[in-house]
Amino acid sequence: MDKLYKELDGVYEEIIKIRRYLHQHPELSFEEKETAAYIADFHMKLGHKVRTNVGGNGVLAYLKGDKPGPTIALRADFDALPIQEQTDVPFKSVNDGVMHACGHDGHTATLLGLAKVLNSLKSEIEGTIVFLHQHAEELPPGGAVSMIEDGCLDGVDAIFGTHLQAQMPLGEIGYRTGALQAAPDRFDIKIQGQGGHGAMPHDTKDSIVIGGQLINNLQQIVSRRVDPLDSAVVSVCNFVAEGPYNVIADTAELTGTVRTFKEETRSFIEQEIENVVNGTCEVSGASYEYTYTRGYPTLINHKEETEFVAKVATEVPGVASVDETPPIMGGEDYAYYLQHVKGTFFFTGAKSPDWDKAYPHHHPKFDIDEEALLIAAKVLGKSALEYMKEHAKHSLNEVR
Repeated sequence: MDKLYKELDGVYEEIIKIRRYLHQHPELSFEEKETAAYIADFHMKLGHKVRTNVGGNGVLAYLKGDKPGPTIALRADFDALPIQEQTDVPFKSVNDGVMHACGHDGHTATLLGLAKVLNSLKSEIEGTIVFLHQHAEELPPGGAVSMIEDGCLDGVDAIFGTHLQAQMPLGEIGYRTGALQAAPDRFDIKIQGQGGHGAMPHDTKDSIVIGGQLINNLQQIVSRRVDPLDSAVVSVCNFVAEGPYNVIADTAELTGTVRTFKEETRSFIEQEIENVVNGTCEVSGASYEYTYTRGYPTLINHKEETEFVAKVATEVPGVASVDETPPIMGGEDYAYYLQHVKGTFFFTGAKSPDWDKAYPHHHPKFDIDEEALLIAAKVLGKSALEYMKEHAKHSLNEVR
């Protein structure tokens, strides 16, 4: 492990260089051709076996150790967001309206730097490491499902991944057994009213007024129909009813998100939204169209692997604390991997101690303390090597 840490310290500047290059050249979900090529080229130069176009733009690289053992996957996503960057960093995005505002550039740089170091430790590795570079995490249906269908988890015994958290202090590791992140769904509602002159509202069925009532009524689903001990969110995030200043809009469109942890609550809310829409529109004499689109499932960490990483992380240089974190309502398609193989997903703090304020993920001024990349690499690297070593011994004992 001392050798792992020392060599990671040695490639730290390269990790930062990679992160800044990727940050400067972001690509949207399902459009990450150049990023995928960059990743594949990096691994090929290390001599790794590489698969490209996995489930779309995904990249897989394989490092087979000189000793027998299990196969461990380490995952990093690499897509960006449709956001106009507002930072003043010298490596800000050169692609108008596209930005790495969630840390995926850091995830990729972390895994590439770790791959380079692990490659140099090949003679001591007990098993095989799969570097799983995933496209399109930000946009459902996401890249995980198609990559799984294309065999990214074939032969994999366990998977580990991390997400940089800009509002968690540098040096902190957050873990949780069981449900860590919610299932993120989308709903679209179109209210069909009857437009007319703004001076004669009695001759119309005002889609804007109906939409306003609907927004208020939807808030009663969680506050009055879901058990207070069962976390859920229903948020209307977009309300559009365009037209001239003196014309009552004929239609109004509402778009929003639902976040849940339990499948039964998810199904309940899906139906309740339509019940509320139907009732609200019926009272006003309007019609509607309603579409509910399910996103990623709830991310549920496996107990053994989560506790293993939590224990390992306490011994990693640079880690100040390892704490059980509360679940969050954000979604993550890493959840699909955990439905197929054992594993865990943890948070790595990336808020600089020098910052008074850290901008949240998906904000145009989002940034991270790059030292978090080194910490993440050390935790992931130690977790993988120690897990492989422990399970290689178990396999040997079983043979005996």
